[in-house]
Amino acid sequence: MSSMDISQFSSILKEQIKGFSEKVEESENGKVISIGDGIAYASGLDNAMLDELVTFENGTVGMILNLEADYVGIVLFGKYDDIKEGQIVKRTKRVVETPVGDAMIGRVVNAIGVPVDGLGPIAADAHMPVEKIAPGVMTRKSVDVPLATGILTIDAMIPIGRGQRELIIGDRQTGKTSIAIDAILNQKGKDVYCVYVAIGQKNSSIVQVSEELKTRGAMEYTTVVSASASELPALKYLAPYTGVTIAEYWLSKGKDVLIVYDDLSKHAVAYRALSLLLRRPPGREAYPGDVFYLHSRLLERACRLDEKYGGGSITALPIIETQAGDISAYIPTNVISITDGQIFTMTKLFNAGQRPAIDAGLSVSRVGSAAQIKCVKQGGGSLKLQLAQYRELEAFSQFSSDLDPETRKTLDQGKRIMQILRQPNNKPYDQIDESIILMNVKQRFVKWIPVEEIINYKNGLIEYFQGSELRQKLAEKKAFSDDLLKEFKDAFKEYTRTFISTLNDYKASDYGDVKELGL
Repeated sequence: MSSMDISQFSSILKEQIKGFSEKVEESENGKVISIGDGIAYASGLDNAMLDELVTFENGTVGMILNLEADYVGIVLFGKYDDIKEGQIVKRTKRVVETPVGDAMIGRVVNAIGVPVDGLGPIAADAHMPVEKIAPGVMTRKSVDVPLATGILTIDAMIPIGRGQRELIIGDRQTGKTSIAIDAILNQKGKDVYCVYVAIGQKNSSIVQVSEELKTRGAMEYTTVVSASASELPALKYLAPYTGVTIAEYWLSKGKDVLIVYDDLSKHAVAYRALSLLLRRPPGREAYPGDVFYLHSRLLERACRLDEKYGGGSITALPIIETQAGDISAYIPTNVISITDGQIFTMTKLFNAGQRPAIDAGLSVSRVGSAAQIKCVKQGGGSLKLQLAQYRELEAFSQFSSDLDPETRKTLDQGKRIMQILRQPNNKPYDQIDESIILMNVKQRFVKWIPVEEIINYKNGLIEYFQGSELRQKLAEKKAFSDDLLKEFKDAFKEYTRTFISTLNDYKASDYGDVKELGL
């Protein structure tokens, strides 16, 4: 091209640019170009935002999840049978929001905050966008305040602190939801708000959980967010973000919140379905490339804030379902790497009647004893080691009939600890009661009790100290001083002697040196 041609070309461009209006009119309406499987494509929405709400002619609401050069991809929140190609789509200029505030307490809402419990509309304090950047590092504080679950196994060996993210992982039907529900029930009277998010569960299961919480008085401080299996994938995708937004309102008021995501495996599956329908490229196991970000941006919103920023906390208990115990699958490894530890439930333990079926070997808390009161720490300090020794020797002892006394002693103690850790659903323990049980085990008073009587012994031990002056002293100090420990040892001895006297055909000498027990 010659220099003359270039100058002519330049002048033509300048003329064309002058012809444009300085203010381009915003495009508010678009047209449906295709519809199906809960996904709509629309053209003409040139100024639309990601996560913006749009409305269709039939009143159905959708959310923009894909922004392409010539069209947008919209996921739908309602019926789409009567939406046709060529119909008008209108922008709302609002991103997806949910109602928040104290009016949400005791309510069951869907994934966009609309009540589904038949108790009428919610007079919300405010509305907040469901997508938000998590608090920064400088606004956070380290986790050192316990969030007691009332489950002896967890509080003793896998403690959870306020602001922690502790994964509950295991195969289906191993009691994962029961652990989370017990943790919610145990927050009664502790000034902790709770949010339970049900993703992809059967409607009957969600109703059962809601009724259980209501019966036990937990709905007085709990909100349930429901996105059942029969609902559109878009609602299942949105539900956990709505749940954490409801929790963040209380966080901003300096309150402590516990949120349960049940479960994130189904959340990832719903997102995969949306992504494939939106023609995003599939990756490993057909999940899209940003599936890690899906859960990381959700769980990063759980934190404990510094006092300068209100001092509130959100503790997250995400649940992941594994297939045949495979924790190395894609979604389990993703969520394990995002969280601060995991509680691993095992089918083998569950079927053997060991409930909660928590494997103390695979389970871990990365916060550790920082999230325990001192008396629980003193009692449960060596418990994990004793269980590890028991599991190792148990496997070895199957091939040997002749065991030395030390090995026999370790195996016997392990069997009794396993019985002590058994706990029925919906019966959380107080932390002081837990520390008394743990100290009794640590001082080896259980060695004189037959294995089949251990549960009765434990229940009787709690009753024995209920309302006692000794228990009151421990509740005040929250630690075993040397003098207090001596008093407890004497009380343990007295209780153990009393309990043994109620057993028929019992010989203390079969279980150890009776002089230690004062018999």
